[in-house]
Amino acid sequence: MNEDHSALRVWLRLLTCTRLIETQVRGRLRTEFETTLPRFDLMAQLYRHPAGLRMGELSHLMMVTGGSITGITDQLEKDGLVERVTPPDDRRAYRVQLTESGRATFERMARVHEGWIVELMAGLSGEQQIALYDLLSALKQTLQEPMSR
Repeated sequence: MNEDHSALRVWLRLLTCTRLIETQVRGRLRTEFETTLPRFDLMAQLYRHPAGLRMGELSHLMMVTGGSITGITDQLEKDGLVERVTPPDDRRAYRVQLTESGRATFERMARVHEGWIVELMAGLSGEQQIALYDLLSALKQTLQEPMSR
């Protein structure tokens, strides 16, 4: 097989696997938690940053527009899962952070989410998962090298 075709096949296989996993996760989040993947992802970012994040930081980390972040934040705030807090050092801006209820809700969802991923990967042995992780790490590194120049 031509090496160029091999690279294309690998890329298509990665894309297919990503979409299959994402479809499963989206459906399970909707069914089991009545939430969406973007809401889960935003809460995950805030969980990693307990002091909160500015809207622009959230937009950058999630690689989506500020308008999308505002809409998701509005929904989560209405549900009591996040709050907007004005920092004392800059009253012109605010940070978004998880409420206590949001933190507890996310921790529960994250535990279940991890179980789903373990289940979805169960067709691969531990050794295969490690090998795949190592190969993907090598790919990631080669993809980042040209970007850093």
